[in-house]
Amino acid sequence: MIDARAFRDTLGRVPTGVSVITTKGADGALDGVTVGSFSSLSLDPPLVLWSLDKRANCYRAFVDCKAFVVNVLAEDQSELSRIFSSKTDRPWSDLEFALAPQTGAPQFPGCCAYLECAAEAVHPGGDHTIFIGRVLRLEPAMAGRPLLHFGGAYRRLDDDPVA
Repeated sequence: MIDARAFRDTLGRVPTGVSVITTKGADGALDGVTVGSFSSLSLDPPLVLWSLDKRANCYRAFVDCKAFVVNVLAEDQSELSRIFSSKTDRPWSDLEFALAPQTGAPQFPGCCAYLECAAEAVHPGGDHTIFIGRVLRLEPAMAGRPLLHFGGAYRRLDDDPVA
């Protein structure tokens, strides 16, 4: 039997990028969540995936959504990550964002990249659900460094490449 704390601590040794996934419901309600599980899945067709805890407050919004935006956070956006990782209501009226042109989901200024996605598939994954999105539009920033998470803390990317 694998101890849950040991499993979590071990996975914490794997550095991840930090993204906020957002959606806009059919009723116009906005929602979002911080994830470290975002990944590419396929080049042809262009697919991405991420996972969400079934107990998350925003779970129903994403299960029901038709589209979402992946906001790849920049290193100076740790506060945005904290807002969307909390269990409290999202302070949308206090946040600066635009609605993405194809999906209408929130897009935060200053991110490293944006991917607008149509919801493609949803799959069970233990206590999480795996969401697959088909990329409709992408917008990479030509400058800036990503926010990273490693060892239970936010980190910055070092500019020195490894030889």
